[in-house]
Amino acid sequence: MTKITTAVFDVGKVLFEWDLRHLFAKLITDKDELEYFVTVIVTPEWHFQHDAGRALDDMVAERIAEFPEYAAWIAAYSNRFNETIPGPVTGSLEIVQELAERGVPLFAITNFGAEFWDMFRPTQPIFDRFQDIIVSGVEKLVKPDPAIYMLALKRFGLKSGEAIFIDDNHDNVISARENGFVAHHFTDAESLRRELIALDLLL
Repeated sequence: MTKITTAVFDVGKVLFEWDLRHLFAKLITDKDELEYFVTVIVTPEWHFQHDAGRALDDMVAERIAEFPEYAAWIAAYSNRFNETIPGPVTGSLEIVQELAERGVPLFAITNFGAEFWDMFRPTQPIFDRFQDIIVSGVEKLVKPDPAIYMLALKRFGLKSGEAIFIDDNHDNVISARENGFVAHHFTDAESLRRELIALDLLL
């Protein structure tokens, strides 16, 4: 059996919390209108087009043309995206630090728009701990596409079975398992810590 030596993390909802409501609740005081906005206009599904590599300016212009009465709030999506990320997931960054201090190689595969990544990455020094990060919007490949895992193995210099991949999305976990990774379905940092201890990556 191949020894697991390396940890590969997802970012959103594993290392950092993310929800469009964190931004738009600041702008939209009516709860019903807020829910309408984040389920019909600026939705996670629409947002994921940017994760897949679509240009942000094109998306925003198209949406404003479709919903001109919401132009200011749609513009806020592109200008204030970092406010959709309120902070780290409890306990996760501590695990990253401990792994780094033990000399465990760290990588990440994230579904994240290229332009938003350029905004967010410089605000978080924890990413300095990672040797490489594959960003879906840059590569125009998104999890759970098997191609993104194949790219990761090649770019990270990993053999099949050498790394544990950690993601909150069940489909991403299944695809990772089918494409060269041991995988952990993330629910909370304590459960992850127990698995990493069992694998002798943490004490």
